[in-house]
Amino acid sequence: MAETLAVVNCSQLVTLAGPRRPRAGAEMRELSIIEDGALLTRGGRIERVGKRAEVEPHVGADCEVVDAGRRVVMPGFVDAHAHPVFAGNRADEFEKRAAGASYQEIAAAGGGIRSTVRRTRAASEEELFASALRRERWFLRTGTTTVEAKSGYGLTVEDELKMLRVVRRLNGEGKISYVPTFLGAHEVPEEYRARRGQYVDLVINEMLPRVADEELAEFCDVFCEERVFTVEESRRVLTAARSHGLGLRVHADQLSLSGGALVAAELKAKTADHLEHTDAAGIAALKSAGVQPVLLPGSAYTLGSGRYPAARAMIEAGLAVVVATDFNPGSSPTPSMTMILSLASTQLRMTPAESVTAATVNAAYSLDRGDRVGSLEADKRADFVIHDCGDYRELSYFFGVEHARTVFVAGREVFSRVRVAG
Repeated sequence: MAETLAVVNCSQLVTLAGPRRPRAGAEMRELSIIEDGALLTRGGRIERVGKRAEVEPHVGADCEVVDAGRRVVMPGFVDAHAHPVFAGNRADEFEKRAAGASYQEIAAAGGGIRSTVRRTRAASEEELFASALRRERWFLRTGTTTVEAKSGYGLTVEDELKMLRVVRRLNGEGKISYVPTFLGAHEVPEEYRARRGQYVDLVINEMLPRVADEELAEFCDVFCEERVFTVEESRRVLTAARSHGLGLRVHADQLSLSGGALVAAELKAKTADHLEHTDAAGIAALKSAGVQPVLLPGSAYTLGSGRYPAARAMIEAGLAVVVATDFNPGSSPTPSMTMILSLASTQLRMTPAESVTAATVNAAYSLDRGDRVGSLEADKRADFVIHDCGDYRELSYFFGVEHARTVFVAGREVFSRVRVAG
């Protein structure tokens, strides 16, 4: 691969250039599209973007030139909520839900998260790495170049550390970027069901110090739900995480109006995720505290709940909304951000432009990556995708299609549908 790379002949160069902060309100519809655009990268970073006629004079003889063929070029998707490291799957539970069992009923019978915990504990670090690397290709095929990666299927000190070490290895040997999040407070494991307080103590007093000492995570998340971790338990875990220098994220108000959004606002967490049951008071609290909502329509779709978060109310309130896959083996087994874009438009009533903003630049800021990725601007890392369409709205409109034709990370081609087909 040449040191410099130019991409020319773009039907739309969707740059998302603009203020160096998350976008809210009407800003979410402003994609800063350059018709007949081109970009020039050098050393893995973007050097120049503009009209083809403006960029081509700067293309040297030693520069590799890629003809986009009148296709859309835009930033790689940033998936800001995902669980890509786990063992096995839950296809059996999927079948049970199709036959009428609820997610809560399956979990109460020992399934759900605890089912994946049993399989993940039994898997070696090498096995988890191999399966996660296979799934990495799924993300690439749909144009995702940055993924948040949560632990949470180990629920012992060593198994949580095992998962996070896999994420660190993926960052070294994989093709895309991962942002590690510690989620030891994902579920109360089977052996602690009768002594949940001791498990909370284990998370706070043993897991968090080890995670921090080994620098295995940037964020800490907690599943705040009355039947999982209460508001008070969540507050304790998150407060301890902050004392170790970790950023805060919260699974909030997914299954009920649990108070998750309010505790996220109280602690000024970076994000509050899910929010299917969040009410007007919760939305106002998130806005006042500057917390970004991360909406996960794939989960409501898979569970057949029919209850989606109030995205329009959040946008109208001025929140910098994010959408993500929630990729996991139970409630949202999809790595496809384009599927999420479709659900954002059809179920959350977000415009295609708003959903693209939510899946790129806003998502990047929610992971403290806004200065590096999420838009195509000078000095940012050259993470971009050539999509096999002429209009960015087709990414939401033609759902179930893998639009990504060629994917670049730091200016290097990491996936090509043409080469796969050949």
